[in-house]
Amino acid sequence: MMTLKQLVRPNIQRLTPYTCARNEYTGEARAWLDANENSRIDGLNRYPDPLQTEVKKRLGALRGISHDRIFLGVGSDECIDLCYRVFCRPGIDNVVAIEPTYGMYSVCAEINDAEYRPVRLNEDFSINEEALFSAVDSNTKVLWICSPNNPTGNAYPTDQLRRIASRFEGITVIDEAYVDFSEKGSMLPYIDGLTNMIVMQTFSKAWASAAMRLGIAYASKEIIDIFNNVKYPYNINILTQNEAIRVLDSHRKVADVAEELVEARKRLAGDLAKLDTVLKVYPSDANFLLVRVTDADRIYEKLKDEGVIVRNRSKVALCEGCLRITVGSEKENDLLLNKLKEHGN
Repeated sequence: MMTLKQLVRPNIQRLTPYTCARNEYTGEARAWLDANENSRIDGLNRYPDPLQTEVKKRLGALRGISHDRIFLGVGSDECIDLCYRVFCRPGIDNVVAIEPTYGMYSVCAEINDAEYRPVRLNEDFSINEEALFSAVDSNTKVLWICSPNNPTGNAYPTDQLRRIASRFEGITVIDEAYVDFSEKGSMLPYIDGLTNMIVMQTFSKAWASAAMRLGIAYASKEIIDIFNNVKYPYNINILTQNEAIRVLDSHRKVADVAEELVEARKRLAGDLAKLDTVLKVYPSDANFLLVRVTDADRIYEKLKDEGVIVRNRSKVALCEGCLRITVGSEKENDLLLNKLKEHGN
């Protein structure tokens, strides 16, 4: 296992981060005179907590992890981008990822001038571990595994993920955006023993807060400290922080709704499998289904004309002829099924 010093870009190690008085003072000040704010109009005139401490404490209490081991980003995209900015030297280092998977890993690689090495999954969407490690060399800094995976929908056993993270010498990132819909469990309980692992989650899926744009990265305090040094000072605004606290306070409802969505996913999978246009419904651990149909392009266009928007994944590796369908409301699911029946072959 490479040390953090070996993994972090030299310029990031030398970085003198921007600091503000809000980083240095944690009490209740009598007068805020440090940031040149407009003191004459109350409301949104004050800068937010740059470290989102209250949000992290509440989230940490729910997930069983210390708040100083949590990073909050503007969506998971900021967390993904930081992995490149912190660990990958432009034009030199590379990352390895399973294929197919979430598209932002490769987009961020291009933006940050890091070579992206996709390794195709097996036909059943399982991970070919030997092929994965065959793509790794001395300049491979990050390994991306989305579990449950998007767009395939399947989650990987935690024993396998632990084995991969233990074997890989760089940073293993496990993206658990859909973990609340899966019975396979999270990698968070193993984060202490895997110091080079980052576990990403999000408020966008089970927490029903996609519009809030709040992503989460859990890691060692050392990694989180580096992320905080590199991020822009006030990346999470006060409106988002306040809304996040409100959402976290309703965590029991969120868990109940996640269970309801799992049951709705099972019903939708069963109903889709009965249609003439559907060739296969793949097993899913997420809040969506990957569905192979008779003519993906034609059906996608017909649905779009009817205002029923799904995702055409037919040009993605191993997903030829497939549509990715989110589990919607009962009304939305019924509309989808009716339109598929109308446009059947």
